Amino acid sequence: MSKYLKSLLLLSAVMVLFTGKISAQLQKGQLIDGIAAVVGDEIILESDIEDQANYAKQQGTNVDNKCDFMESILNNKLLIYEAKKDTLIENRSAAIKDMAAGKYNQILAQFPDEKAMLAAYKFRTSYEMKNAIEKIDSDNYYGQQKYARITEKADVTPNEVTDFYNQFKYQLPNVKDEVSLSKISMYPKLSEAHRKEIIDKLNKIKQDIKNGDSFENLARIYSEDEGSAAVGGLYKSINMGQMVKPFEAAALNLQEGEISDPVESEFGYHLIQLVKRNGKKYDARHILIKNTPNAAEIAATKKELDSIRTLILEKKMTFKDAAYKYSDDKATKFSAGVMTNNQDGSDKLEKLGLDPTVSYQIAGLKKGDITEPFEQEDQQKRKMIAMIQINDIIDAHQLELANDYERIKDMALNKKKNEIVEKWVNNKIPSIFISLDNKYKDCKFHSNWLKNKVVTTN
Repeated sequence: MSKYLKSLLLLSAVMVLFTGKISAQLQKGQLIDGIAAVVGDEIILESDIEDQANYAKQQGTNVDNKCDFMESILNNKLLIYEAKKDTLIENRSAAIKDMAAGKYNQILAQFPDEKAMLAAYKFRTSYEMKNAIEKIDSDNYYGQQKYARITEKADVTPNEVTDFYNQFKYQLPNVKDEVSLSKISMYPKLSEAHRKEIIDKLNKIKQDIKNGDSFENLARIYSEDEGSAAVGGLYKSINMGQMVKPFEAAALNLQEGEISDPVESEFGYHLIQLVKRNGKKYDARHILIKNTPNAAEIAATKKELDSIRTLILEKKMTFKDAAYKYSDDKATKFSAGVMTNNQDGSDKLEKLGLDPTVSYQIAGLKKGDITEPFEQEDQQKRKMIAMIQINDIIDAHQLELANDYERIKDMALNKKKNEIVEKWVNNKIPSIFISLDNKYKDCKFHSNWLKNKVVTTN
């Protein structure tokens, strides 16, 4: 594919920005040490570019071409700058700020501890990373909203799709081996004896606190919540609606300092202490005992799912109906159990990108086959029992109109949208204050970003 088209397709994915370390305003013509570029009043630091590159590499994005990477940042900065002045784009700064802490905890759950996470993303402190997450979401929101506003009327005709294909068919990427899958997942149900055991344990902890032990210390000892146990079970500045409903309902019914009875949620059983409430925010501690099933409970769920599998194989029930009736997987329950691609929303999944457990289970199966029930973990590492139906098997091939029309149409539409945005950028550049560090003077940008405004920093 030509360099030009590659650049356009790169721009179709709005860049993730880590520009959260400075909020100063610059006067025109002023460029100080450490600043790589200024677009309007939006500042790009050299450290921001490094942070963005590190984050992009973590997400699997190639950032080897310094000039292409810088131009994608410049384009997005211009979108953000104009979006913030666009009265038709909702200002969501407050909501984005409120969600940053929750996203931080979601990322933390993927690492063994906070230190490992900060090292992986090259941040020095949690405060720095939380600010960066907030800035990522803010910049993504404004950039995407402006991109959508500029391209909202873009469309392609069948003839344009065909023309796009004929022009680029020898440069289009090959499709790797793919499958289309549907899944039914069930959480094993705890027996009454097991539930009582957990509740009794939490009641004993509550009694120990009444007898003088510290909630904070006992949370460090007993809580199975990896995101809060190390800090004594504490969550600060929780927004209403952020926690699961049973947790929030129980927490907000407490007086400050009061401790709840054991509360059941989808994650297990909680002992909750309301620390402080301030308007629509509150601080709370909790001790979580997860609802981790034992061997007998797992076996019972496998048996139940195997009975459902038999009904499907005997054509007494469709997989779609079974998914709707029995599946606990909210992501697929209402879509016939169909698993979707996070990148494009389609039902085509690359075999190499599948969860290893799924890959193992479907190995050697044919179209229409259904796996035996097997154990799997969800994103929160909770145990699930699943079975999968193979809807289709798609061998590796080069994109072609007959079988990949929708994919080619999306690519043609993205190309058209990017051309519209590039034209919009070129029209805006002459009226926008732009300064770039001298190190980018030799870049062959698609748009006139240099426009005789290169400034050498000291």
